[in-house]
Amino acid sequence: MKILVTGANGQVGHCLHQQLINNSMSFKAVTRKQLDITDVSAVERSLKEYQPNIVINAAAYTAVDKAESDQENAFRINRDGVANLASVSSAIGAAIFHISTDYVFAGNNDHPYREDDDTSPQGIYGQSKLAGEIAVIQTNPKHIILRTAWVFGEHGNNFVKTMIRLGRTRDSLGIVADQHGGPTHAGDIATALIRIAHQYIKTGDLPWGTYHYAGMPHTNWYEFARAIFKQVEAENLYDKATPSLNAIATADYPTPAKRPANSRLDCTKIQTNFGIAPSDWQAALNNIKAYAG
Repeated sequence: MKILVTGANGQVGHCLHQQLINNSMSFKAVTRKQLDITDVSAVERSLKEYQPNIVINAAAYTAVDKAESDQENAFRINRDGVANLASVSSAIGAAIFHISTDYVFAGNNDHPYREDDDTSPQGIYGQSKLAGEIAVIQTNPKHIILRTAWVFGEHGNNFVKTMIRLGRTRDSLGIVADQHGGPTHAGDIATALIRIAHQYIKTGDLPWGTYHYAGMPHTNWYEFARAIFKQVEAENLYDKATPSLNAIATADYPTPAKRPANSRLDCTKIQTNFGIAPSDWQAALNNIKAYAG
């Protein structure tokens, strides 16, 4: 079995690369420079040459606010590029594992979103990601779509790194407290995908479809920030006091793209079908120094 990973420079792609090395699995991890998924000819050449059994797509346009004024590029990568991977992988008999997002939902449910809940993305980013999901479903029956949320990790840009950076120079920070979700460690997402890949390698089949994978316990951005700075203090990361945190409303921090008030994802299905527990985001913060580089 051979695995091709796209988007190897991203948060999850980087973790996939590192973990696949440690798993001694046969794989190839490519960056955007090495494989532009929006170039269908390049996708065909790459996949037909390598002949992977599984394509894990970690490539994506993730600039949520920028997407509002950059619609063409968001759809080119998140819809058209994904469609290229799904189509070519299907043609060579390969499965595709595709990472998606909570932004496909409106964010107004009063319960954690299940896989079969109605989608209704409120911005360009979510719309482009939903279009990518549809392309995968329509093109390659051997697919795993993994929706996740609030991704953070030691590599790349994310909320944890932003908090640590701002906390070095600010005495106080206003943090949104009325958006709820489950922070998800990028390394845990990679581990989940590799576990599913191992099952496919072992059995030759999977319960294909869409799954949710995110962190527990559910929290909000304000409480997440408090947990981050608690670890900063425990590790004496600063030579100053950590900033005071003020809980603010979404309306107090306007952004070009609308954020879901409810980004909580119900992860029961992936636990039932694969025995994969939610990401433990609190444990992932224990080595806070790894995010401060």
